[in-house]
Amino acid sequence: VFHHRAQKQDLPGDPQEAGGGDPSQAIGLLTDNYVIIIFYLLPIEDAGAERIFQNNGVPLLLDMLETGKVEMVLAAIRTFAGMCTGHKARTMAIIHLVGIDKLCSIMAVDNEDIALATSDLFQCINDSLTGGDQRIYGKEEALVLDASKDLKSILMALLEMVASKKVSGHGRDQALNLLCRNVPRKDKKDHDHSKSLFTIDHGLKKILKVCGQIPDLPDQLPMTENTQLIASVLLDKLWDDLRCDPERDHYREVCDEYIKGKFDPNDMDRNIHAINALSGLLQGPFEVGNQLVGRQGIMEMMVALCGSEREVDQMVAVEALIHSSTKMSRASFIITNGVSLLKDIYKKTKNEKIKIRALVGLCKLGSAGGDDYSMRQFAEGSTEKLAKQCRKWLCNSAMDTKTRKWAIEGLAYLTQDADVKDDFVEDEPAMKAMFELAKSKDKTILYAVACTLVNCTNSYEKKDIMPELVQLAKFSKQHVPEQHPKDKKDFIQKRVKRMLKGGVISALTVMVKADNLLLTDQTKEMLARVFLALADDAKDRGMICAHGGGKALIPLALEGSAIGKIRASHALAKIAAVSNPEIAFPGERIYEVVRPLVSLLHPERDGVQNYEALLSLTNLAGLNDKLRVKILKEKALPEIEQYMFEDHDHIRQAATECMCNLVTCKEVQDRYLEDGNDRLKLLVLMCAEDDEKLQRAAAGALAMLTAAQKKLCTKMTLVTLQWMEILQRLILHDQPQIQHRGLVIVYNILNSDDNELAKKLIESEILEILTVIGKAMDNPKRQLVIDVARTCLVKAMDLGLIKPFTTPS
Repeated sequence: VFHHRAQKQDLPGDPQEAGGGDPSQAIGLLTDNYVIIIFYLLPIEDAGAERIFQNNGVPLLLDMLETGKVEMVLAAIRTFAGMCTGHKARTMAIIHLVGIDKLCSIMAVDNEDIALATSDLFQCINDSLTGGDQRIYGKEEALVLDASKDLKSILMALLEMVASKKVSGHGRDQALNLLCRNVPRKDKKDHDHSKSLFTIDHGLKKILKVCGQIPDLPDQLPMTENTQLIASVLLDKLWDDLRCDPERDHYREVCDEYIKGKFDPNDMDRNIHAINALSGLLQGPFEVGNQLVGRQGIMEMMVALCGSEREVDQMVAVEALIHSSTKMSRASFIITNGVSLLKDIYKKTKNEKIKIRALVGLCKLGSAGGDDYSMRQFAEGSTEKLAKQCRKWLCNSAMDTKTRKWAIEGLAYLTQDADVKDDFVEDEPAMKAMFELAKSKDKTILYAVACTLVNCTNSYEKKDIMPELVQLAKFSKQHVPEQHPKDKKDFIQKRVKRMLKGGVISALTVMVKADNLLLTDQTKEMLARVFLALADDAKDRGMICAHGGGKALIPLALEGSAIGKIRASHALAKIAAVSNPEIAFPGERIYEVVRPLVSLLHPERDGVQNYEALLSLTNLAGLNDKLRVKILKEKALPEIEQYMFEDHDHIRQAATECMCNLVTCKEVQDRYLEDGNDRLKLLVLMCAEDDEKLQRAAAGALAMLTAAQKKLCTKMTLVTLQWMEILQRLILHDQPQIQHRGLVIVYNILNSDDNELAKKLIESEILEILTVIGKAMDNPKRQLVIDVARTCLVKAMDLGLIKPFTTPS
């Protein structure tokens, strides 16, 4: 309807004509039409966008931008995004008509929605200009100029925005987000990383400037709570994108030059700016930051700043110490030189913001030994006291989110200790307070929450150590890590139950939805590990589904690190194996689950993952044809067939059950009709196995195949000489389900149009068996079996193979 109206009415060429000479009035009159176009016409097809462009729509949209009204600006920006999507020529025209500087000035305004919409527009522009548009436009393509200049101009404009005081915090976040998404290579096999090199040359110092900002000082850049961490993520992505040592050396030199240039004995503000920039590097490319911290005088300056009279100096220095003590060598230096200083700050300062940071510093140093019980840094009970104070601050809702966030940072370190884990999980108000903070707008909190949850569920990667190697290490007097008594399985299970009761799933679902670069692959991997640990007990999986856990796992299984995707896929398999998939993954989401599950069938995955993936695919395949086709499209069939030959009984049974649900597909039937393979032979021989579950699955698959393809009735008698014996064994089975499947196969053979085969069947002992079953008294428990046997006898009479029984007169 809307498309029809747009074709019949040309858009007014001049706003003044539409409003009787008053442009603002004209814009008001046109607003409704544009809203219709934005929300209905553009998503449908490209023709609407082209019509707006051809009928003088761009000047009208520019007029809407000039009104300054949020709704009007958003409508115009979103319309431009629709017009730029997938059309290179139109995109270049719009860039030149609107101007990159104009778009940047709009993204710079202090409005989150406008900044986000403009960022989406820039992303559409980038995708169109970098070859995302694969369509052929014929003669139009001759008009398209080289887009490299425009792309370079956009990159320069975004880098200017990063360190500009005229840009709002939301605008700066979006500029950094765009750089993160589009500068580093998405595929490391691509040799062109010139954008990263250009950004390092022209923008690295600007990014470091953002990292060095101190919000508590005057005359700082406008920022949100997420800005500096996004800048650290960008620094890390640029570092990872470098290909050789000379490039990395240049990166280090630029950072070193910037930080050294800020140090000034007469200007304390410049010094703490340098230290804060160093903190930004330590949160991003740690290798670079760690090397700079190792320079003479840097660590000493951090410790000295902790003793400064200015509270802001103490705050920056303590944060830097926290970030730099990740390496055990650095932690040892600070334990020697800084613990007493941190304790003094903690005891003497009245500023809660500094006190909590000093506490986190002590927490991190206290956890430097990890979960190794024998490597505790502080005296027995000290870590529990620190954790108790962290929990107290965490529950203090009067504090601002940023300060309470540091309490979670402290717990992220301290929960490596099993006593602290148990205390935290038993403190329900503290646990629920953390879950509520995880749902807040401050996304810098995600990593600390994820770390805490991983520690509490013991879902971190732990290598199995051979007992012989432990004995050898003890004999050679090497250190052997000790497991805390409360890190054993029964304690872990109790903690998991408490966390589920406390609402961990609802917090995880909100965290996963964060459309933000701060939800890094590492954080996603940790969340996937937590989900897998929570889904370990089949009794808990219903609760996970009820709170949206199944739906939340899908993006974790599709995007992220390789290990993270495997863990999330395994958690999905656990849920889909025992739950109703239609409830666990409502609507179209159920089709998104197939690919992660199929990925678990890879031979490199372990047996448990293979088994649970097969169980879950069996459940999905039993629902409808569309899901069965989806499983086949994901190329799962060869893997499923391979596992039918597996030595492990459970895996072989699960694969056969999955195949049983897939044989209704024509593609699967065709594979069984092919010559030169043992697929059908395997299925027939499996019907003779002692394992009843395997026998039932194989007989079910064979029954459906012979019903769908009459040729297979003849073929099954040719693949093995034992077919008659196997068939007799099936129809004599004491399990009604297996017996029923055997009788269906007998009926299919009788109904196969192969009279010779039917005759051979009736001349065997099978007729006697059918007669005995058919003459049995009606029995509700075995009625299905009796009815099929009688149907077989009727079919044999119809074929003239037997005569009806008549009593002598």
